[in-house]
Amino acid sequence: MTDTLADAALDQLFRSARTHNAFSGEIDDATLRRLYDLVKLGPTEANSCPARFVFVRSPEAKAKLAPALSEGNRDKTLAAPVTVIVGHDLRFYDKLPVLFPHTDAKSWFEGSPAERLERVALRGSSMQTAYLILAARALGLDTGPMTGFDNAKVDEAFFQGTPVRSNILVNLGRGDPAAIFPRSPRLPFDEAARIE
Repeated sequence: MTDTLADAALDQLFRSARTHNAFSGEIDDATLRRLYDLVKLGPTEANSCPARFVFVRSPEAKAKLAPALSEGNRDKTLAAPVTVIVGHDLRFYDKLPVLFPHTDAKSWFEGSPAERLERVALRGSSMQTAYLILAARALGLDTGPMTGFDNAKVDEAFFQGTPVRSNILVNLGRGDPAAIFPRSPRLPFDEAARIE
């Protein structure tokens, strides 16, 4: 890959893109599948792909999610066309014979301390959340990622009896530009980075 994206694409992905607080519209199954088909291509450690996604769209699923939401996130989340629960599978290594077939990568993780498995799974699902945000923007959707929710309640409602634990929620839809805050400052290069 040698070509730089056009400014319009960079604007859509980064410079003009914002975290939204109010959403409208509808998102069909085909768009959600297209979204996942982009997200799954992003790199993760040993191609472990530990994120698991629940696309909360139905009134019944939203009712299950509602008790876990913080007061400041409840209304906007329930009004969003879709909320994605991004979880991380603590037994991600069970899929490695398929996802990393050229060596026995499962043995690298099986039997590892719980802290190591949590670290790898959480890090990978966080990376995949970033891919989700960028892929959604690339498909013309706006996003509102958040961590203001009760993880234990989400896990009980959506992942009970599984090795999956919730990480981040991401609202999807058509964002209302009138409901966003002014862009907050970012650190300049010299405060956040260095070249050695």
